[in-house]
Amino acid sequence: MFRNIIYTETSSGLKAVLTIIILMILPGIISAQGDRKLIREGNREYEKSKFSEAEISYRKAIDKNNSSADAIFNVGDALYKQKKFEDAQKQFVDNHSLVEDKEKKSASLYNLGNSLLMANKVEESINAYKGSLKFNPSNMEAKYNLGYAQDLLRKQQQQQQQQSQSKQDQNKDNRNKDQNKQQENNNQEQEKNQQQKKQDQQEISPEDAQRLLNSIANDEKNVQEKVKLAKAMKAKVRTVKNW
Repeated sequence: MFRNIIYTETSSGLKAVLTIIILMILPGIISAQGDRKLIREGNREYEKSKFSEAEISYRKAIDKNNSSADAIFNVGDALYKQKKFEDAQKQFVDNHSLVEDKEKKSASLYNLGNSLLMANKVEESINAYKGSLKFNPSNMEAKYNLGYAQDLLRKQQQQQQQQSQSKQDQNKDNRNKDQNKQQENNNQEQEKNQQQKKQDQQEISPEDAQRLLNSIANDEKNVQEKVKLAKAMKAKVRTVKNW
């Protein structure tokens, strides 16, 4: 699973018929031989797990021939092995746009799917694997990886739903706790106000107490004055002679 496809190149001889034709096409032949040689060097380094060195060789091949689809593809492979998945994705996309062969197009999308999956872009990897299978329905590894990615996506979605539900439940519990706390505070405040009201009703301020004492004193004084007046009236009555 997730084993990338890698292209290899074999040099092919070119027989010259006419000297003038050879002279005309010789620069192109030398350039083509140069990038294929560098691709072969990169492949040897790749097989020895020297992925950084292999990348350098492949990039040198691209410098020789910037339209070398095989070199671009293999750069993506070397980057993938170095866990540079984002960089690898670009190489496979570029390769896919350069090649016409259906099998090679399928291979570029397959490797792109692997790079996306390793970068945790699961949904994008599924689309890449599906694209690979359109060009090559017999690619069993693409079928397997597609199933794996689809299963992984389902699990991630279920986990996200569970986390979302758990968060909603937690928020609901927090709201209930806040409401209960608020109600408790309201009850305590109401009870406190009632107690204070009772206390206010039972207690008399110093000013009210003084006014009450003054009122009582005035009442007593009035009573005494009434008593004196009654005695005086009684005395006057007694001095009056009967007719």
